Amino acid sequence: MTDGAGDVGKVRGWVRAARRIVVLSGAGMSAESGVPTFRDAQTGLWAKFRPEDLATEDAFRADPKMVWDWYAMRRAMVAKVEPNAGHRAIAAFQQRHPGRLTVATQNVDGLHQHAGSPGVLALHGNIAEDTWLEAPRACCTDANLLPGTPPRCAVCGNLRRPAVVWFGETLPPEVLQAAQDAALASQLMLVVGTSGVVYPAAGLARATPGRVVVINPQASDLDAVADAVLRGGAAVLLPQLLEEHP
Repeated sequence: MTDGAGDVGKVRGWVRAARRIVVLSGAGMSAESGVPTFRDAQTGLWAKFRPEDLATEDAFRADPKMVWDWYAMRRAMVAKVEPNAGHRAIAAFQQRHPGRLTVATQNVDGLHQHAGSPGVLALHGNIAEDTWLEAPRACCTDANLLPGTPPRCAVCGNLRRPAVVWFGETLPPEVLQAAQDAALASQLMLVVGTSGVVYPAAGLARATPGRVVVINPQASDLDAVADAVLRGGAAVLLPQLLEEHP
């Protein structure tokens, strides 16, 4: 493991040499765009609640309106922010080198997609999207959607819910499998802005046979398995690593 600004050049060499690259991003990357981290997204009325008590299926079933309103507040926060230079550097690299870099993200804010990254593997879902609480029946269609907080099927009453992974839920199997396949095929993984404590996402860095580079201003649980650790933010370091230089 190495640590320091002098390692940027070495990692840039690894980027140039790698045929398959995975970027695993976490909350720290979005925080640089001004997205409150999960536990910071509480103001006013919400300050008396623990996020873990709101981000569960049980909480939603007990008080759908309260949980829906909390997510509406988080959605409004996310809608005000823009991708940072790190998001844009990743998307630009993908556009120059189609099929060479895969993004797997723990973030639900959609900033990678907004920056132009194709095929983003959103491990924990997308806060801007909804899904059905129960398995949808034939009546659960947009035509039968009754507005409300939350909206519901006008025929059977099935509720809409945020399309994010709540505590106690499993990650979307097809998304997780695609991320695992990408990790196993990669020669280089850039782990950006994640603490490395949330599994199974953190397990991707431990599964790759390639080099692992941690990009984070703070220490993480993945530092010990990294081939290089770059102390700094994604908005500064990713352009240095991914942009073409004369």
